[in-house]
Amino acid sequence: MKILHIETGQHLYGGAQQVLWLLAGLQRAGIESPLVCTSGSAIEVAAAQNGIPVIPLTCRGDLDLLFARRLGKVLRRERPALVHCHSRRGADVLGGRAARAAGIPAVVSRRVDNAEARWLARLRYRPYSRIIAISEAIAGVLADCGVDRRRVTVIRSAVDAAAFQAAPDIAGLRASFGLREDHQVLVCVAQFIARKGHRFLLQAVADLVPRYPGLRLILFGRGPLEPDLLAQRDRLGVEEQVHFAGFRADLDRYLGAADLVVQPSLAEGLGVSVLKAAAAGVPVVASNAGGLREAVADGETGVLVPPGDAPALAAAIATLLDDAPRRRQFAEAGRRRMQAEFSIDAMVEAHLAVYRDLTGLTL
Repeated sequence: MKILHIETGQHLYGGAQQVLWLLAGLQRAGIESPLVCTSGSAIEVAAAQNGIPVIPLTCRGDLDLLFARRLGKVLRRERPALVHCHSRRGADVLGGRAARAAGIPAVVSRRVDNAEARWLARLRYRPYSRIIAISEAIAGVLADCGVDRRRVTVIRSAVDAAAFQAAPDIAGLRASFGLREDHQVLVCVAQFIARKGHRFLLQAVADLVPRYPGLRLILFGRGPLEPDLLAQRDRLGVEEQVHFAGFRADLDRYLGAADLVVQPSLAEGLGVSVLKAAAAGVPVVASNAGGLREAVADGETGVLVPPGDAPALAAAIATLLDDAPRRRQFAEAGRRRMQAEFSIDAMVEAHLAVYRDLTGLTL
């Protein structure tokens, strides 16, 4: 049984990590799962290192019609029972059409919660037998765009809770960023793009520094808005308090050493970094937006605040910084919830159920 997967993103962000976990789980279940990915991408390297068969192809985006032609040749050669497209960059528009032209059923994963015009949604999703949404919030957006809810299956993203059982590298975090034992550390993990809401977090930190002089914020990520955010940090006078850490492959070692993880997104499909924070035993302050409502149990594993509201964000951070027992309570509840509701095994099995349904095969 062969299911061919397509992920054309360049970087090993949260969505690509989910693809790797899924492919590894499918291999354990005896499902042949080759991966079509962009030549030279981070997921190509990671997949090969994990023994996942890789088929590298050049993809320059949704208008790269030559990618569709190259992919068609791969599909005719590989003859999979099903095609699963994972990314929006080229794969969901062109991958579905290539599968349809080859007479192979296809599914697509939807990881973002931004709305789109009904005509575009019809065009994008017409070739697919099923759309897999990673949250109920995304399923709702698809319905609003005119997609038949009966074609949508919700399978939440997973987190490798076992990877966070070891003690975090507190000493390494302090050494990397010049932190002292008395510093109160906030961490945010997100691309530097507008919808991630970093500008509101920087303002919240500036508002909090007079009250919490030992406050430190570490921003993990990269993106086109980095120069603007650096300039905002400097205007606010919090150069000492805010560290830009870039993309770190070893981030998971440090995550559990934070006092709080903050996710100020204006829109979010689900929020893998928030799931990881809970698995690592770190309380979360996040926006009440999109799938974050599902990733964070408000008042149980963290606190949700109105999106784009810097004062509310600052108030929630202050409340938890001042209440160590509550932070510990949230931390323990977060660990339990990730283990019970967001396991990799459950995510893999849910995908297998979709594949069985569409192929009629026993997997």
